[in-house]
Amino acid sequence: MFGGKLGAPEIILILVVIILLFGAKKLPDMARSLGKSARILKSEAKAMKEDGKSSAPADPPRTTDEPAQRVIQAAPGDVSSSRPVTEPTDTTKR
Repeated sequence: MFGGKLGAPEIILILVVIILLFGAKKLPDMARSLGKSARILKSEAKAMKEDGKSSAPADPPRTTDEPAQRVIQAAPGDVSSSRPVTEPTDTTKR
């Protein structure tokens, strides 16, 4: 019965059971969220590999008195929405 090989009848039976359990309307949403999770995992793994390869410091030493520009980081896997931010300057003396 469980010979280790799945043939066409077994795969069809598994698909029918999945459709009966979850319903045909929820399956596309589940597949979409699974794909999004896989993309996020892939981008995080790639970022970890790149971070391990670079032995140079992340920020070079600054030689001017100008403050560095900060960047708002995007959510993991979403690299299109990060943008630079200018911070308000404090001109009052303390």
